Amino acid sequence: MLIHRLESFYGIHTTVLDWFKTYLGQQVQQVRFRGCRSAFTVLSCGVPQGSVLGPILFLIHTADLIRLIEGSGLRPRLYADDTQIYGFCRPDDTQALTDRTSVCIRNVATWMKSNRLQLNSSKTDVLWCAAPRQQHSIPDASIRVCADDVKPAKSVRDLGIYIDSDMSMTTHVSPTESSCFAALRHIRSIRRSVSQPVLLSLVTSLVLSRLDYDSVTLNGITRRLMGRLQSVLNAAARLVYNSRKYDRITSLLRDLHWLRVHERIQFRLAILVFRCRNQTASEYLARDLQWADDDISRRRLRSATTHKLAVRRMRLRTISDRAFGAAAP
Repeated sequence: MLIHRLESFYGIHTTVLDWFKTYLGQQVQQVRFRGCRSAFTVLSCGVPQGSVLGPILFLIHTADLIRLIEGSGLRPRLYADDTQIYGFCRPDDTQALTDRTSVCIRNVATWMKSNRLQLNSSKTDVLWCAAPRQQHSIPDASIRVCADDVKPAKSVRDLGIYIDSDMSMTTHVSPTESSCFAALRHIRSIRRSVSQPVLLSLVTSLVLSRLDYDSVTLNGITRRLMGRLQSVLNAAARLVYNSRKYDRITSLLRDLHWLRVHERIQFRLAILVFRCRNQTASEYLARDLQWADDDISRRRLRSATTHKLAVRRMRLRTISDRAFGAAAP
């Protein structure tokens, strides 16, 4: 099937196609258990695990999935073998979106079955997102996924980020705070056995890395949640300098050259904008930004040569102002 797709849809022929046939058709496997080895078995499908071409060939094999989802009027997001389908509607149109999503999932399951892939319904989540004032209008009906009914969840985990239905990010802040403080307790237990440079390296790799992981999604969270994350940063700085709990933290952060949490988020947001400007970020992020020199009505103004972003006016301050297209400018 993969060879046919390479030949029919991607125009790979002659010698290059023979390379792929040789690469995919001469693979064997063997099982070793407690010193015993099985006989070699020729593999009739799949790609070599851990290979460079493996992920690329998988993306080629599943490329039709994007067109299938878009044909249902929904939008796909794919990361390796993780597929997400999403759409949007008005509060009084949720039933139509539910029906459209169910049909799309059924078509995806059929396509996967015909292409020797499996849709894991036990790992499938459904999330409705709405502003806090519209949470009462979120439907609670299940969506059919293969033979299972999946009920909407209050929060889901997406590539290590917990997303709440009200977009508050409370569910993500809580485990982040807990895991960071747990790491700090472990580091504190060996503080007297290591030097300060080693201690700083441990804090940076085990605490700050968790605190900064995809922190751009935390832009615009409440002061209370931001304060909880700032308390983690303060505790890490005090651990490095072995200072007391109520000592002033400003001088410690300045000596460590650490930005505060809200400044770290803005810094990473600015990096994303820089990457979008230089075409090294994802295309869907760059599409959310509008540059002043791209606006035809501004071509004759001085602002057209400043390489600045056009700031959008959003209707909802609760969620819209936190969107990348609004927060980045």
